[in-house]
Amino acid sequence: MNNIKIASAQFENRSGDKEYNLSVIEKLSRKAAADGAEAIAFHECSITSYTFARHLSKEQLLDVAELIPDGNSIKRLTDIAREHNITVLAGLFEKDKENKMYKAYVCVNKNGMVAKHRKLHPFIHPELIPGNEYTVFEIKGWKCGILICYDNNIIENVRATNLLGADIIFMPHVTMCTPSPRPGAGFVDPLLWKNRETDPTSLRAEFDGLKGREWLMKWLPARAYDNAIYAVFSNPIGMDDDQLKNGCSMIIDPYGDIVAECRRLGDDYVIATCTAEKLVNAGGYRYKKARRPEMYANIIGQPHEAVQKVVWLNADGEN
Repeated sequence: MNNIKIASAQFENRSGDKEYNLSVIEKLSRKAAADGAEAIAFHECSITSYTFARHLSKEQLLDVAELIPDGNSIKRLTDIAREHNITVLAGLFEKDKENKMYKAYVCVNKNGMVAKHRKLHPFIHPELIPGNEYTVFEIKGWKCGILICYDNNIIENVRATNLLGADIIFMPHVTMCTPSPRPGAGFVDPLLWKNRETDPTSLRAEFDGLKGREWLMKWLPARAYDNAIYAVFSNPIGMDDDQLKNGCSMIIDPYGDIVAECRRLGDDYVIATCTAEKLVNAGGYRYKKARRPEMYANIIGQPHEAVQKVVWLNADGEN
């Protein structure tokens, strides 16, 4: 495989404003392509925005959701990919012809849609249906996969996608800076974002602490290291509805090292070069070869009652 240059982006989206969000996707895609990127990844629901959906009725969410690949947003992404000769990955709410709804993330190139992943563990709205398939596809000869946000917290999903062939896994998120039972978690005051130009230090301390990046570093590099993959993490920055997000979109190599990361307090992207030799030189490659699935296939695969309870709060602490 030839080397491939991939960009991971962050930006402050506007709730339900597809036209604006797509305009930012176009701008960052154009700039990244000029800088040599062959693909660029945006965050979960980067086209529609995300957190505001918890307030919507079923009918309102259906109005936001689109058919894929026949919706206007996929056509717009295709135009962007064609104009700038770059593969674009972005997310939105999907509806099918029976009005069933999903959280979707798509890969689009100049010829149209290449792949679509439906989030396996959605929870922002009760009408969203879980996807039931892993997603593996190619970009420039590289086998790639997609896992959306919470999908990556279940470690079996990452290993399964890798075992199906994916050496690059795109991990779009809307995460961090929300309450959780884990120590140190919580909201970040939106006033710090408003004052980011005069007081970046206070904002950066919150973004980089246990509410944000420090929590991410407890687990995200391990997903790349254990599976000997490139992990392309994308996350919004700024206000997403009433919740502040800290960005830090990054690309992690098969050694678990961060090779590129957005550090700007605003819209940004970074580019990293993926090289094939790291896939086989990393420890995770050897660990996978040493597996003894006959010992634990029945343990890992045993049935259980899946419980997923995620409580989304408003910034004022109310459900």
